[in-house]
Amino acid sequence: MRILVVDDAMFMRRMLTDILEKGGHTVCGEAATGKEAVERYKELKPDLVTMDIIMPDMSGIEAVKEIKKIDPKAKILMVSAMGQQALVLEAVQAGAIDYVVKPFQPSRVLESIERIMKK
Repeated sequence: MRILVVDDAMFMRRMLTDILEKGGHTVCGEAATGKEAVERYKELKPDLVTMDIIMPDMSGIEAVKEIKKIDPKAKILMVSAMGQQALVLEAVQAGAIDYVVKPFQPSRVLESIERIMKK
């Protein structure tokens, strides 16, 4: 599966990329901001996006809304820090399918991706 990893922190992108690749997925691209995520989505057309919630220039929630306008069937997994439940709920209402909480366990990330792909 081709995945776009979106997070403003490079170490988080690296950690997620490592988990995803060990799980047999391909990371086809990365983005550090919401705007960049929307552009990369148009360009790469990934099977799934992992989306951080809090980012500079455009939040993950705004990016989810933009990506869903481009592709209503887009599959998006939100990545949030502890204590961001209200934002996670807003992201799901905007069109995200599931979420994982940082610091994440590799098994939880991979299980969530499996669930999303079955929908």
